[in-house]
Amino acid sequence: QVQLVESGGGSVVPGGRLKLSCVAPGDTFTSACMSWFRQAPGKEREGVAAIYIGIGLTYYADFVKDRFTIYQDNTKSAAVDLQMNDLKPEDSAMYYCAAAVGSSCGPTVWKMEQWYNTWGEGIQVTVST
Repeated sequence: QVQLVESGGGSVVPGGRLKLSCVAPGDTFTSACMSWFRQAPGKEREGVAAIYIGIGLTYYADFVKDRFTIYQDNTKSAAVDLQMNDLKPEDSAMYYCAAAVGSSCGPTVWKMEQWYNTWGEGIQVTVST
């Protein structure tokens, strides 16, 4: 059973930056769709960004384009990072890493929660003054 471990969350002021990391300890994915989702209190979980492991294609929600970057951490097997810049209060949420191991990524499916078979426990990001 693949496990995902998230790290890097915390509190920042508006305009600040954070980097989230997601790793599957002991695993190596040659093909997978790995994503970050988020859920704010009282709201539905939404896709933030995804990367097609092995191909390198990336996908972003409109609300994070040009601010967030998802990339594979090539120093670790089965690891992706999410660099978040110019953070806004509305970015405050619990962030979840998800993986669809052995699956592709596409412009529609990457935002579908049911596409993923493995989820991390989540990590809190708070943006406030």
